[in-house]
Amino acid sequence: MLKRKEILIVLLLTAGAILLHGYHPWAEDAEIYLPGVLRTLNPQLFPHDRPFFESHAHLTLFPNLVAALIRISHLPMEWVLLLGHIASVFLFLWACWKLSGVCFSDSRVRWAGVSLVAALLTLPVAGTALYLMDQYLNPRNIAAFAAIFAVVAVMERRYFRALLWLIFAAVIHPLMAVFACSYCVLLPLLQAMDVRLKQAAPAFAGMFLAIPLIGQFQAPSAAYRAAAAFHSFHYVTRWAWYEVVGAIAPAPIFWIFGRIAHNRRQPRLELMCRALLVYDLVYFVAAVIVAVPARFESLARIQPLRSLHLLYVLLFLIGGGFIGEFLLKNRAWRWVTFLLPICATMYGAQEQLYGSSDHIELPGMKLKNDYEQAFLWARQNTAVDAYFALDPRFLHASGEDSQGFRALAQRSRLADDYKDSGAVSMFPPLAEEWYAQTEAIKEWPRFGIADFDRLHDHYGVSWIVIQRSQSTGLECPYQNGTVSVCETR
Repeated sequence: MLKRKEILIVLLLTAGAILLHGYHPWAEDAEIYLPGVLRTLNPQLFPHDRPFFESHAHLTLFPNLVAALIRISHLPMEWVLLLGHIASVFLFLWACWKLSGVCFSDSRVRWAGVSLVAALLTLPVAGTALYLMDQYLNPRNIAAFAAIFAVVAVMERRYFRALLWLIFAAVIHPLMAVFACSYCVLLPLLQAMDVRLKQAAPAFAGMFLAIPLIGQFQAPSAAYRAAAAFHSFHYVTRWAWYEVVGAIAPAPIFWIFGRIAHNRRQPRLELMCRALLVYDLVYFVAAVIVAVPARFESLARIQPLRSLHLLYVLLFLIGGGFIGEFLLKNRAWRWVTFLLPICATMYGAQEQLYGSSDHIELPGMKLKNDYEQAFLWARQNTAVDAYFALDPRFLHASGEDSQGFRALAQRSRLADDYKDSGAVSMFPPLAEEWYAQTEAIKEWPRFGIADFDRLHDHYGVSWIVIQRSQSTGLECPYQNGTVSVCETR
């Protein structure tokens, strides 16, 4: 268990991390996960578009967990999401602290590693479209700390405890749990075999390559390919060169770390580094296998290189420990010189990414973002069964900041190009309906009253959210400086 001083330091790092990286409860994948929570609490919500988020919700207990916390605590959802996010960051950093004890004995060195991870929470993980941790509560954040605790348990040879953590991760985020499980299996496998990498890698590769057999090998439909085109990060062959470097560069780094650990007689750290080297190379080869042959194209949705998430966490935790040991030592000015530029860069990146929103969006605060204001008005002033249409590219609109309409407005909408195509890329049966809906609104900037009437007649769309500069000829009971909310009939 943590001592009081250690608890206090982890709490301070948690507070510092949230202040540094921000908090945006309705952003990005909240558009996918929060509707499942909302519908668990109120089954009357989202009568028109359930398949685009229930496909994910059916594979995780995240909606049930959050809904249960809301019911038990009697707190508003906004407060449960905030407290849940704080708890997930705290548990993640706590898990990192525990794992750092497996790698290093000096507390100063351990805190260096944990501090570096806290400073880099929103660092992009190569080309995977993931951060180390998101700026809001979601299943990945919960599965992340469970994965680290599982690795700690394996390294301490508490295998039953590790199994419980992996089961917990699996019921929250099955895909991310697969990667954690594979690394946890690889650790004792390498230790038991006590062999070189070329002997261990085939065994691990065989374990991984059995996973895609559950997929479908038939050529994907044109609709599916249209959706997948918005998610090129599924295919390593479409990554930028520097993203590919980000995927393979950790392998030689872990080889160096392993040699240092070997020379210093740190067998547990050496084992972890050796296993991470195998883990990195095998998943990279697997990513190439599913990305190159056309007949494997639909298997790319397994996203083998999301394995890099766990690897990056361990890279910065171990690398930060070595930096603390060899460079920072007990010199406060060195710590400041090292961490301050990193923190300033990360803060600046978040300010640019969410430039039209408050850096920390607390419950009860007046929303700064014009899109969020319009979405909130829609929640408060339209019927539960209202059906909205928006520009299918609205998540990439200037000033929108990837704020989720379904998550905040709590109303149904026609499919969009980005988040709903992500559901399609993972669940191909949704492809045809997604394609039909996005095709129906693909000329959105040129829409007039006849087009909105057509959406009303064909889909039952009763409301639209549109750029204020676009003339509609409709009655718009809500307007702000950027967008209007208009009734179609």
